[in-house]
This record gives sequence, C-alpha cells and structure tokens, in this order.
Amino acid sequence: MSAGVTRRAIVTGAGPRSIGRAVADALLADGWEITVTRRATLDLADRASVAAFAASYAGRADDLDLLVNSAGIHLDLGSRWKQPQLLDGHEVHWRTNYLGTVDLTTALLPLLLGGGGGTVVHVVSQLHERGTTDQLLGRPVAYDSWASYGTSKLGLVHHAALLAERYGDQGLRALSVHPGAVSTNIANRGLETRPLLRRLRNLALPLERRTLMTPEESAAHLVRIATDPSAASGYYRKSRPLDPAPAAADLAARAELAATTEAWLAATR
Repeated sequence: MSAGVTRRAIVTGAGPRSIGRAVADALLADGWEITVTRRATLDLADRASVAAFAASYAGRADDLDLLVNSAGIHLDLGSRWKQPQLLDGHEVHWRTNYLGTVDLTTALLPLLLGGGGGTVVHVVSQLHERGTTDQLLGRPVAYDSWASYGTSKLGLVHHAALLAERYGDQGLRALSVHPGAVSTNIANRGLETRPLLRRLRNLALPLERRTLMTPEESAAHLVRIATDPSAASGYYRKSRPLDPAPAAADLAARAELAATTEAWLAATR
C-alpha cells in the first residue's frame, strides 16, 4: 500500500490476554488505525448496541479495510446445561457468536465495500466440526452446549463463504480462521459458576501456557493472511488454507441459513 494511505481496521473481542487484543497490537505496530471493542463498548447480543457502534464508526470513517470478528463466548465448559440457555429468544452461543457477528458485519458492509473491497475475518474454531446442520437450521436436537458452540462457529464458516460468493467480485475477501490451540481467557467466563474447575484451571495454567500457543503467536498467523491480498477467501487453520468440516460444504443448508438470517435481520431492524 502506498505511503501515507490510512489503513483502518476494527477488531472485536480485544480483552486482556485475547487473540483480538494481540491482533490489534500487531496491526497497530504495523501502522494501522485500529478501533477495538470489548463488551462494554459493543454487545453483540444487543441489536441497539451493534447499530449504535456501526453508526458511530461510520460517522468517523468513510471506509473500512479490515474487520476481524474475534469476539465470542464459550459457556458451560463442564457440560452441565441440560436445556438451551436462551438469549433474545435464541440459544446463547448462536445469538452471540453467529447472529451478533453477522449483524455487525452486515452493518459495516457498506464501509468495507466503499473503498473498493475490504477483508472480513471470522475467528472460528476447529470445534465447528462438532456443529450440526440440524441445529444450524433450527431443527429439534438433543441439547449439548459444546455442539451449540460448534454450530455457532459452523454458521460463521458458512457466512464467510456466502460473503465471498456475493461480494467477491466487488473486491471483498472473507476468511474464516481457526486460530489454533491458544491459551486465552475465554474459558474463564465459562467457568464462572464452577469454582472447583476454575481453581483447577488456574493450577494448570502454567502447563497450558507452555503447551498451547500464546495469543501473540496465533495473532501472527491471523494478521499474515488478513493483510495478504493474495490469500484467497476460504477457511484457514492458522495461516494454512484447508477444507472445513463436510457440513460447511452443504450448499442447500447455506442457502437456507442465509434466508433465515436475512429474515431475522429484516424483522428486528
């Protein structure tokens, strides 16, 4: 990019010891203009919060080069929930990780396209392999919180592919990225009601941090492909392109998911 040209990025989920924070720090060090969010500034499960954030950003910048959707939740790590926990009428992981992220991306899409095409990165997980098409499309299934988390990430893999299909000819790149096994604070919220497991995790943290990637190591991979215009849209593990789970290749499911998501966006706008 030419000297003097401002490169703008939004990175969500940039709390302490998070992948989002490490990505933002790396981009900032490379000269990017960065806007970061945490739940206090952007609540993905609140449409008014999403709309307010997008409007505020649009009032300060007329284009956006990169959106890194790193914010998300993974609750009930101990698999205690027997019924789905609902938020705004939807399973909590689906409402936050999938619908909230799609809502934000849709609101910012004009800015991403306005400069001739930007890049969207959905930070997903290898656990998208545990997601199911039945749950993705709202069919009755036996509840499992880990599968629900995986389904929310499966939905984002589909959404990135859909963005590439619809807007690739306008210069938009859309990536879904499994960041690798990383030691972050995301598990802490999932253990808030499990004090014994929380203590055990704290005891295991030194080993976890020796065996897993740091947020900074993971962020280096993500930033590499997010800022490389030759990296094609698709699914990546760290910075390596791979095929996602077979369920992510179900084009009929993707079309049905797109229709139901667009109906939700329209109905609640």
